[in-house]
Amino acid sequence: MKVRVRFAPSPTGPLHIGGVRTALYNYLFAKQHGGDMLLRIEDTDSNRFVPGAENYIIEALQWLGIGIDEGVGVGGPHAPYRQSERKHLYRQYVDQLLDAGLAYIAFDTPAELDGKRAEIPNFQYDARTRGDMCNSLTLPAEEVKARIDRGDQYVVRIKIEPDESITVNDLIRGEVTINSSILDDKVLFKSADGLPTYHLANVVDDYLMEITHVIRGEEWLPSAPLHVILYRYLGWSDRMPRFAHLPLLLKPDGNGKLSKRDGDRLGFPVFPLNWKDPKSGETSSGYREAGYFPEAVVNFLALLGWNPGTDEEILSMQQLIEQFNLEKVSKSGARFDYEKGKWFNHKYLQMKSDEEVADLFQHILVEKGIIEDSQKVTRIVSLVKERANFITDLWEQSSFFFQAPAAYDEKTVQKRWKADSPAQMQELADVLAGIDDFSPEHTEEVVKAWIESKGYGLGAVMNAFRLSVVGAAKGPHMFDITAILGKEETIARLKRAVETLG
Repeated sequence: MKVRVRFAPSPTGPLHIGGVRTALYNYLFAKQHGGDMLLRIEDTDSNRFVPGAENYIIEALQWLGIGIDEGVGVGGPHAPYRQSERKHLYRQYVDQLLDAGLAYIAFDTPAELDGKRAEIPNFQYDARTRGDMCNSLTLPAEEVKARIDRGDQYVVRIKIEPDESITVNDLIRGEVTINSSILDDKVLFKSADGLPTYHLANVVDDYLMEITHVIRGEEWLPSAPLHVILYRYLGWSDRMPRFAHLPLLLKPDGNGKLSKRDGDRLGFPVFPLNWKDPKSGETSSGYREAGYFPEAVVNFLALLGWNPGTDEEILSMQQLIEQFNLEKVSKSGARFDYEKGKWFNHKYLQMKSDEEVADLFQHILVEKGIIEDSQKVTRIVSLVKERANFITDLWEQSSFFFQAPAAYDEKTVQKRWKADSPAQMQELADVLAGIDDFSPEHTEEVVKAWIESKGYGLGAVMNAFRLSVVGAAKGPHMFDITAILGKEETIARLKRAVETLG
């Protein structure tokens, strides 16, 4: 069969960066095998539905370049792709399980279940306890029918046979075998909303949508044996997909799974895009708005838990597709190194042409009320982009090109502005005024010759020169700066420094 994978998030909030990696691995696997990737929205838990979450998921995948071949927002032959719109499909499989005696109806109220949990340590609704509960296995058929007819709420539970070996063949972890006695009789369907739970809907949809491989997070591994049983109960064992459970993304420090709190605490995003909570109004930062390039985020995430077996780290989406292999995915969790994420963004910024970076930087300049010639901005970018991780960093590195310093760094003044600096800077202004060719090479030659002829210290003069023009001890080569500023502006800044610093 043609490879078909699916990314099936629940619209309960913003897409976590761990979910993004799951979507990416599905995409890489599908594209490498010439297959299709589906987007399915698993919204059977109506109590946890969050408005705007579905659109957020779609926009995030689009920004990252993770293309969807079929599903929500795209359409396809297996529509609809929202589980809430497929409720009419599930009931027949619930009835099939009930008729075969592989599932049963349970009327236990939440209060009754809480009572059992208080009474029995580690209570589990299973073969040992179901006989003491209120369900169709313990009640007369007439009473079950009467309860349903009068509208009593109920759930349908799968009937797990005890002491059977259930084996899951995982493409990452190999064979995983558990004893069925540790499984409880999970709820498959709720009469309250007429919707199936995740377990039944997941299996039915994967089967009907002809999914060949289920690549999902490690947290779903405990549910895999139940899904294997459901495939067997429904008579679909010959069409059961291959499973692959991905390792967790771990905290940058300490133990446990990466969470939003870690991002808030350490100052990095855990969502692909900004997210505004519709209830609290709180806004959480996203990688896009923080200035990351989508290709850098993709490259960074791809190597969290997988590597191509080489020392190569900068990989395009096409290279990732060509080299991705589930067998090289780690079994253990991957620690989330957010500083490495910045490094990737730095690398991708350097790979862009000066013209492309300048065009992106122009948006920041316009926001600051600065309108500049594109060629000038491109020249400036070529001098400072090596020092930047993000486009926003370019302003800090280059603001002095667009605005004369309004103040001078105090530490640099104390260290670099000497008693003879005012006279030297005034003299330097006169030297510069006499230069016709203000190119970096010619200006440097004239200035250094003047310093040597006067017997001045090169370092002392150049440090005071930089402080006067830039306002701090930073920036690219001094004469590259003066060539862009021009003669008049450079001289004006020298005179202003003399007047201000004395």
